[in-house]
Amino acid sequence: PGAAGRRSGGLPETQEMLDFCAEKGIYPKIETVAMGEVNAAYERLLKNDVRDRFVIDMARALSQTTHPVPPGFDARIGVAEVQALREAFAGDAAAYWLDLAKAIDWVQPPTRAGDWSFAADDFHINWYDDGRLNLSANCLDRHLATRGDKVAILFEGDTPGDGRRLTYRQLHEEVCRFANLLKREGVAKGDRVMIYLPMIPEAAAAMLACARIGAIHSVVFGGFSPESLAGRIEDTGARVVITADQGLRGGKPIPLKANVDAACELAGGAIKRVIVVTRTGGDVAWVDGRDLRWEEERDKVSADCPAEVMAAEDPLFILYTSGSTGKPKGVVHTSGGYAVWAAATFDWIFDPREDDIFWCTADVGWITGHSYTVYGALLNGATTVMFDGVPTYPDAGRLWETCDRLGVTIVYTAPTAIRALMREGDGPVTAHRRDSIRLLGTVGEPINPEAWEWYWRVVGDERCPVVDTWWQTETGGILIANFPGATVMKPGSASHPLPGIEPLLVDAEGRELAGPASGNLCLRTSWPGQMRTVWGDHDRFFQTYFTAYAGLFFTGDGCRRDDDGYYWITGRVDDVINVSGHRIGTAEVESALVAHPHIAEAAVVAVPHDLKGQGIYAFVTPIAGVEGSDALRGELHGHVRQHIGALARPEAIQFAVALPKTRSGKIMRRILRKVAEGQFDQLGDISTLADPAVVEALVKGRG
Repeated sequence: PGAAGRRSGGLPETQEMLDFCAEKGIYPKIETVAMGEVNAAYERLLKNDVRDRFVIDMARALSQTTHPVPPGFDARIGVAEVQALREAFAGDAAAYWLDLAKAIDWVQPPTRAGDWSFAADDFHINWYDDGRLNLSANCLDRHLATRGDKVAILFEGDTPGDGRRLTYRQLHEEVCRFANLLKREGVAKGDRVMIYLPMIPEAAAAMLACARIGAIHSVVFGGFSPESLAGRIEDTGARVVITADQGLRGGKPIPLKANVDAACELAGGAIKRVIVVTRTGGDVAWVDGRDLRWEEERDKVSADCPAEVMAAEDPLFILYTSGSTGKPKGVVHTSGGYAVWAAATFDWIFDPREDDIFWCTADVGWITGHSYTVYGALLNGATTVMFDGVPTYPDAGRLWETCDRLGVTIVYTAPTAIRALMREGDGPVTAHRRDSIRLLGTVGEPINPEAWEWYWRVVGDERCPVVDTWWQTETGGILIANFPGATVMKPGSASHPLPGIEPLLVDAEGRELAGPASGNLCLRTSWPGQMRTVWGDHDRFFQTYFTAYAGLFFTGDGCRRDDDGYYWITGRVDDVINVSGHRIGTAEVESALVAHPHIAEAAVVAVPHDLKGQGIYAFVTPIAGVEGSDALRGELHGHVRQHIGALARPEAIQFAVALPKTRSGKIMRRILRKVAEGQFDQLGDISTLADPAVVEALVKGRG
């Protein structure tokens, strides 16, 4: 290694990869190589648009660096504190979990920690089940005496400087009024409420209002279509929707109320009340007797609403996530364990101080917005930014201009955003001071080392630790991440599991892999933030997560563990595509495509994407007598947008006379992935296909 603190990958398969690279003519010989040579080689790969993942992975492994905790970062949790947590868990797990529960206030403190089994004949998951609490009161009421006048939410609108501030006292009042309005409209404990709002303070208030009265909220991302919203309404049995007149992102209005009207019609009159918050003041259609305007009703209800005492295992929210079947899963999280895990992980990973301003750029329609923009931040008494815009509007310096203006100290964003900003160059970043920022974080998908290094070097000036966090909607909170004051950082690695989390790697047959290895990532034991069920389909919960490997929770992700015990997430291994950190089921997109009357069959695969991480590549077979055309391709893009939303729009649609299938009729997605990536020399054995000639036609069609 040429530079101090830097080293080559040290992977078991290094020699194999070196041989492969030598065959490609990239390196005539490699023993010890200077970092500059490695980076130059990797740049050549990118410039030549090489898409061979094996070669790119090799370059990444060779360019692996390590960074110690920056000397000026004075964390509350250091190496000794992390070790003490791990020893406490190893010594007495039940006592450890009960001690962790003290992070929040309980009406009735729990005396039992976790009671769970992943076995088929005794499957159950419970945490703190004899405890009683209210999460809304934990986020608000307990802070009023000491933090009542502290800013709870800093709202930053689409236009720079268009925003407002709500103190903990003001947010408490808004939440109580929202809760009382819901109660007036007949919403009671256990009822479901749909929230379809922009990233405005009322979204957080609506979530907390539901938690306050024991209603179960289900937030739907504003980019989803009316059909997606209607499906969630039907699945939850909701009777109330909270929305806005319009959204505003990147200077463009989003027809939220119109989408809700269309969804209500599709849902067959299930929705009895629509509460509309004014965001833009734009004209919207109105249904008398069903629709209420929040601003007109707000002062009609009391600003005092007692918090409902909830059992720890009472459901808190339902959040839909795509799976390998066409129907999204309603992930259910409960009140007690979820709160404990959100509070603890926020404290561990973001090292909050009383004067911090925390900015998680995720929308509340996703789990990151739930767990860290709203619940984790407010449980810890932090000031949280709610951003109702896009990182590149009105220009590529928006994030850093906003950080300077608001005094943001912690930034938590997605690799997709980082890559998009990196593409614009260093100028839009260095044009702003960024001196308030002391901690950076990434979430949503694995971050490539090059983007990590740019984030660390350019955005953070090599003085801000970067916390690379791995977790899922199903986990409720972060499971694998580096403690910012205790962990040597490896760009691209999520580092080590948090204290109490017990991951393992298994091969395809379920055999545990020890030491440095690559395999499927599972979890051996439960933790408080784990999802409890799929709404309305508990058997689907068990079948989805606990049958692939008996007695284990299967995350659906592949992973590599290196010589130092660091975990490197390698992406989904099931039929889910991670687009900009948002999980989209292939079956969901395929269903939308074949719903078009001119399409007989469709298959969707993931392809690498420079900004989004993964993109969607669709193979489509029209019905007899219909030819593929640009016009039909445009209709299909619109069809996917209508059925799911713009985020599921395929990067490419390739028309095909037929799809490669086995003699039993199974579509060979392995072959489709290779065709989509242009790796025609890696198609493998196609002799077992029902019609091998189909592959030749696909290759020709790929161009």
